[in-house]
Amino acid sequence: MSDLFDDSVPGQPAVGQNAPEFSVSEISGEIKRTLEGTFGRIRVRGEVGRVFKARSGHLYYDIKDDRSVLACTTWKGQISSLSVVPEEGLEVIVTGRLTAFGAQSKYNMNVDEVAVAGQGALMALLEKRKKQLEAEGLFALERKTPLPYLPQIIGVVTSPSGAVIRDILHRLRERFPRKVLVWPVAVQGPNCAPEVARAIEGFNRMTPGGALPRPDLIIVARGGGAIEDLWGFNEEVVARAAAASDIPLISAVGHETDTTLIDFTSDKRAPTPTAAAELAVPVRLDLMAWVEEQGARLMRGSSQAVQQRRQRLNDLSRAMPRPESLLDSPRQRFDRWSEKLPQALITGVQNRRVELGRKAAGLRPATLHSLVQRRRGMLETALAKLSPFPIAREVMRQKGDLEKLAIRLNAAQDLRIERQRQQLDAAGRQLDILSYKATLARGYAVVRSGEDIITTRVAAASAQALSIEFADGAFDLASSGAVSKGAGDTATPPAAKTADKPAREEKEGGQGSLF
Repeated sequence: MSDLFDDSVPGQPAVGQNAPEFSVSEISGEIKRTLEGTFGRIRVRGEVGRVFKARSGHLYYDIKDDRSVLACTTWKGQISSLSVVPEEGLEVIVTGRLTAFGAQSKYNMNVDEVAVAGQGALMALLEKRKKQLEAEGLFALERKTPLPYLPQIIGVVTSPSGAVIRDILHRLRERFPRKVLVWPVAVQGPNCAPEVARAIEGFNRMTPGGALPRPDLIIVARGGGAIEDLWGFNEEVVARAAAASDIPLISAVGHETDTTLIDFTSDKRAPTPTAAAELAVPVRLDLMAWVEEQGARLMRGSSQAVQQRRQRLNDLSRAMPRPESLLDSPRQRFDRWSEKLPQALITGVQNRRVELGRKAAGLRPATLHSLVQRRRGMLETALAKLSPFPIAREVMRQKGDLEKLAIRLNAAQDLRIERQRQQLDAAGRQLDILSYKATLARGYAVVRSGEDIITTRVAAASAQALSIEFADGAFDLASSGAVSKGAGDTATPPAAKTADKPAREEKEGGQGSLF
């Protein structure tokens, strides 16, 4: 009986044993508490191995050295706070907490901060990103947009509290005052890259001529600093935002010796923020002096052109003949024709008188009378052709054709009616064959009780009155005469009367009970 019961207590050693027993969940929980309590928040240095971003948004990657691998996890809500996103092959220092995943007997590190381990690693990462963007064609010269000569509105992406914005505004006032829109951003730290990218995209989404007008030129500026301070402008999101900008963009990040990724994807690179302001606008005084100089040159050129044309006109006028000499020949011709005009008029009148006499000779009354007679004969001939008899003959001919067609139509109609009558008679005979009346004629009958059809003996016994329809009429049984009998019983029915049923019963066909 002792083998059927287990008196041991969980977690306590059994009889004859020194080690306690744990369940799987207990030992997993104990390991998790030990890891989290012993290490707490730690920093680990290593090379980033495999990187995988799940569809849920969580980031999974490995930190490794020459002998071991540490699995790391950064949850979706922690990714935005990372200063550097892990990339394969990058040497980093990660900060977070160790924890265990008991369902798979694994431990990993939840990382909430990633930093590049050393300047050499940063330069290697920068070179890798530079080659990637260059391979995509974002550094190509043909995709860069020329800067406007004199922009009306300039958008500046920088910190509003630094000396950079003051230098830019001061330089613009000295050279050519323009309207300036400042988009405040963080110029270093983890928020730098996303804020700068959003600022560039925000300027591009503005509506030209709106309440807050869209800039004609964008300047992204920051003062000098170490490579770690300028790293936000080396992020891929900033470089791509600058490359995708429809507004011409000048990058002015750091000093002349500092180079960031945005310098390669921008439309123009300025060595300093002050130099960016100089590239943005010309010098107003120089421009005014140039305009005055061009105006003076225009006046001198106009005066010289007028003087040259006046001299040319004088030269040509001396080569032209005098007006009096130009009129001498036409004046002589006029005098000559004026002398010949009277004689020419007299000669013209005489010639026309002779021609009139010749034409009048052909207009004698006899000639006109013969012409009228000939035309009258032609008219009578034409009238004879317009007699109504040909038209009447044509009408009679067409009337005869119409009567023939009417006879043919009547014959065809009679033939068609006869065929349809034969078809109707055949259908009627078929209907008689299929009607239940033919069945009644062979000795069967239909039994009804009012509107109901009686098909069983039980239903007939319970009916108040019965009507039996034979081939030659209906026979009614009163309720007093209805007697229920067996198969060998007989009953004397009351006097039957023959009556024709309504047309409705004719339509019911074989729905009755046939006996």
